[in-house]
Amino acid sequence: MTATHDAHDPQPVRAEPNRRDFLYLTTGAAGAIGAGFLAWPFIAQMNPDAASLALASTEVDVSQIAEGQAVTVKWRGKPVFVWNRTKAQVEEAKKVELAQLPDKSARNENLPSDAPATDVNRAAKDKENWLIVVGVCTHLGCVPISNSGDFGGFLCPCHGSHYDSAGRIRRGPAPENLHVPPYAFEGDTKIKIG
Repeated sequence: MTATHDAHDPQPVRAEPNRRDFLYLTTGAAGAIGAGFLAWPFIAQMNPDAASLALASTEVDVSQIAEGQAVTVKWRGKPVFVWNRTKAQVEEAKKVELAQLPDKSARNENLPSDAPATDVNRAAKDKENWLIVVGVCTHLGCVPISNSGDFGGFLCPCHGSHYDSAGRIRRGPAPENLHVPPYAFEGDTKIKIG
């Protein structure tokens, strides 16, 4: 039966749904669900694997790091220096004026991007003896040597970039200070990086 419309009838007559319409709807719904099940493994494989998720953050026990000692840990495939600076190293870093620095930006992911490169803005908040920096030279990506160089901080032996005890570039081709990763102290003896 087809739908007809009489000029005197205010409402058009509609055909009732039949078995064929029901079959079309259920087949379409089953196809959509099947496509979802088929696509799910492909979508799930795009998630990061367990090794990548494990590298997203790193916890460091700092209770065994002696004063003046720097240790290297791995975070997101990069070396990170965790340095327990001596009082003398902290005081020397505090004396440096911003005008002496080639890079005046703190490069600290825990602070606003326009924070100046003072020692306070580079060291751990309320724990000024701790310096946590990504151990990658900002010139060509080499790994500097800690507790060395002309300014008592880090030396990149590949091209001669010298960083001070706050990880700030002082001399050499490196254009930026060593970057400070996002981190937080979880108690007095544990740091979570990332």
